[in-house]
Amino acid sequence: MRKVFFGSLLLLSLVTFFLMWYFQFVQFKFGYFILGIIVLLFALGIYDVNQKSHAILRNFPVVGHFRYLLEKISPEIQQYFIETNTDGTPFSRNIRSLVYRRSKNVNDSHPFGTQRDINGEDYIGLRHSIYAVHTHDEDPRVIIGNDSCKQPYSSSIFNISAMSFGSLSSNAVRALNLGAKKGGFSHNTGEGGISSHHRMGADLVWQIGTGYFGCRDDHGNFSEEKFVEKANWPEVKMIEIKISQGAKPGHGGVLPGVKNTAEIAEIRGVLQGTTILSPPAHSAFTNEGELLDFISKLRELSGGKPIGFKLCVGRTEEFISICKQMVSRNIYPDFITVDGAEGGTGAAPLEFSDSVGLPLEPALIFVRMTLEKFQIRDQIKVIASGKAISAFAILKNIALGADICNSGRGFMFSVGCIQALRCNTNECPTGVATQKASLVGGLVIIDKAERVYYFHKNTVHAVQELLGACGHKHTSELSAADLVKGDEMIKLANRYLPDSVNTQV
Repeated sequence: MRKVFFGSLLLLSLVTFFLMWYFQFVQFKFGYFILGIIVLLFALGIYDVNQKSHAILRNFPVVGHFRYLLEKISPEIQQYFIETNTDGTPFSRNIRSLVYRRSKNVNDSHPFGTQRDINGEDYIGLRHSIYAVHTHDEDPRVIIGNDSCKQPYSSSIFNISAMSFGSLSSNAVRALNLGAKKGGFSHNTGEGGISSHHRMGADLVWQIGTGYFGCRDDHGNFSEEKFVEKANWPEVKMIEIKISQGAKPGHGGVLPGVKNTAEIAEIRGVLQGTTILSPPAHSAFTNEGELLDFISKLRELSGGKPIGFKLCVGRTEEFISICKQMVSRNIYPDFITVDGAEGGTGAAPLEFSDSVGLPLEPALIFVRMTLEKFQIRDQIKVIASGKAISAFAILKNIALGADICNSGRGFMFSVGCIQALRCNTNECPTGVATQKASLVGGLVIIDKAERVYYFHKNTVHAVQELLGACGHKHTSELSAADLVKGDEMIKLANRYLPDSVNTQV
């Protein structure tokens, strides 16, 4: 291929020079431009042949660059020209379009009928009632806080899941917070700590991860003094201890160095420009007893605010041990956030995203059954996190065992995310998941805040319509009996949790 390439350039040069000579170098001035291009291509070809990093460029000089160009834009080619309305991953075109329409507060109806295979194994539907009811409560709330909580929180059934400033841009965080403020729902800070962009007036759930960002000492351990200061801010309504995350359970959070700006480094208490890898486990506790002690400590230091923890279920016996300790010591978290293995992340090793953790549906069933077995379900609210975007997804999660749902990527779509799959490169084209100022500036905060508000409002309204179709007036009336498989009438618990797991409870 190298001989063909350079031979072709030589032949083109000779033809061009001949034409220039034939027209006496005056009437064919365009030939100088062609010769200039040939010289540049020849120089690039010499470079490609002699570089040692890419075999394709050595064997196919110049032409090989098109391979890398196509590879770079392959997500866009896949999304815009190849994928159908239903097969895009992690979210289909239909789901993304639903979020965009609801965010813009325009017609969100769908024509002609379903495009899904409703007879397939993966189909789950609602068992509607012929005695449908009209629900009057446009914003159903759930009280989070057990008997040990002095400042219970009245939560919306749909809230913004944990996404840190750093993973998201400042404009994206501000838009989310302003939208949550207007809509009266909560905004989880993510493990990156509370930034000024989070303090626009919305209710906050302060997430504390293994890096203790915002409440860490010089050695990276938990600092009571720094925690007390922020935990008692009035906008902080709940505190969530992040044990594990669905997209990368057992792996600490990752913030690429290119996204670690001076502002983020100051907030987190780390060095600017370094890739931040949170430890895989907490240093403040090492077993279930110490976890419960830590919960009690945070509840006391925060003045009695709701304290909970977030996890992706892995070894079910470990969760059972935590519940046993709760009962024996009479210490209960106010809430547990269950994250599914299908949860999102800005950056994670592929093996963790694809191969670690229990999916949300069986995890919710297991957590609910375990809490009921130990008769402590009434003490603890359950929050579901993991691809909850549509009203049906919210109802399904609540029917399986949750009280409320959080969504991260759904609200990212509402502020402009197009699923470009560049969250970990600092090159997000919409300014949502980047710290590059030239890209962040394209995200207009006020406009996107309105879209966040309308996405929440219209989705909750759709929840109420579906709820009424099932004959219920409040989400607390839902159960797994309201769901049915399209291919066979079986209980979801039997499908997802065989006896080998159930007998442990």
